[in-house]
Amino acid sequence: MSLSFEQMRANVGKLLRGIDRYNPENLATLERYVETQARENAYDLEANLAVLKLYQFNPAYFQTQVTSQILLKALTNLPHTDFTLCKCMIDQTHQEERPIRQILYLGNLLETCHFQSFWTSLEENRELIDGITGFEDSVRKYTQVKVWMNKYGWTENEDGQIFIYNQEESVKPKNIVEKIDFESVSSIMATSQ
Repeated sequence: MSLSFEQMRANVGKLLRGIDRYNPENLATLERYVETQARENAYDLEANLAVLKLYQFNPAYFQTQVTSQILLKALTNLPHTDFTLCKCMIDQTHQEERPIRQILYLGNLLETCHFQSFWTSLEENRELIDGITGFEDSVRKYTQVKVWMNKYGWTENEDGQIFIYNQEESVKPKNIVEKIDFESVSSIMATSQ
């Protein structure tokens, strides 16, 4: 009998309260929850960070596949800093492992707005996102920089650098005119004497 995502979320929420958050016996449940997030296009940063924290405390339990799913789900939440938070919780030796190293590279490309290189690299490594429902759609939303460029008048030169519209050129002075009648001022002046 499989639980719905909302039931799992409620169960995991209970696990994450108090000292049980650091109980390695809960790791199997949390790992299943990460897999469910990937499959059902859902996201729970707190639970994912708890998994990575348990891996820090219990290195023998480290799962490369689960960590990869956590990183990929964090990428779907850009421009939020979730990806950086997750990356910082992974030991350097594990960051050198093949799928994690590739995902970190993809994350770097996205964060530095090298979108064309990102899509090319992703195409060469399609197996990384197998089982991550909605990954490409989420990344496309993040990469919609061109929409912002048109909306705010940003320009791109021939080298691909984006120049943000100079706001000072569009600042319009506003004249503020206040009309105060003598009766309202005279009462204030009379009380101040």
